[in-house]
Amino acid sequence: MASMRDIKRRKTSIQSTQQITKAMKLVSTVKLQRTKAHAESAKPYFDSMYNTVCSVLSRTGEVQHPYLQGGGSGKKAVVVITSNRGLAGGYNSNVVKMIERGELKKEDLRIYAIGKKGRETLARHGYEVAESDLDEVMENPTYADAMRISQMLLKDFENGEISEIHLAYTFYKNTVSHVPTLLQLLPVSIDKDDVKEESEASSKALMSFEPNEEEALNLIVPKYVTSLIYGALIQAIASENAARMQAMDSATSNAEEMIDKLSLQYNRARQGSITQELTEIIAGAEAIS
Repeated sequence: MASMRDIKRRKTSIQSTQQITKAMKLVSTVKLQRTKAHAESAKPYFDSMYNTVCSVLSRTGEVQHPYLQGGGSGKKAVVVITSNRGLAGGYNSNVVKMIERGELKKEDLRIYAIGKKGRETLARHGYEVAESDLDEVMENPTYADAMRISQMLLKDFENGEISEIHLAYTFYKNTVSHVPTLLQLLPVSIDKDDVKEESEASSKALMSFEPNEEEALNLIVPKYVTSLIYGALIQAIASENAARMQAMDSATSNAEEMIDKLSLQYNRARQGSITQELTEIIAGAEAIS
């Protein structure tokens, strides 16, 4: 059985840890309120952007454009959004597992990592990770950051270095539910289930572009890619704060349970020590008498 000194030392250590986890929970809660409101208010715009672009491209007919046909024989790019810090439960590992256990083969991928945790883990597991300075984006993502990432990806796409662009992030459903999501951005994948129902007359009519198809798509598609990347960033940061709040809440509760158990052990050890001292005193008195 551990001595009273050891039990007290361990209890003090856990109490210090509990103070840290409690403070981190409070910080994450405050951040979550801000990022949650941002994610929920912006979601309708990005949903509309996705549905509108898919609707437009589903009625383009036989338009030939690199954004619709693919970028050649290059690798498939995956923009992986994770956090720069740990202590967020399974937030980071769930995104990595989705990529590793998905249908995309490791040798065909080039990872564009936003966030240190995903970049370090995937590099350690043998994935090709493109050199970039995108980690700081997760500290305070802005639309300008999404535009910079979009321009970099589209440049590599047009040069044939990558043939597809995928987006891996965590979708914020609610405070306790965060869904790892893999979305193909380019070539634009037209899924009838994702496009809102249209009337028969409008669905049969082909889209008319002015001044021409190429110039219109050159304007529409980059905005579409930028918007979805930015939407994923704010969804991811809301999910990160919610996951960290839950993890710190669980850690605080576990620390409380451990402190209660150690307090019980300490009291038992103290009671045993007092009993032993009394026994020795009584034995000594009897020996003298």
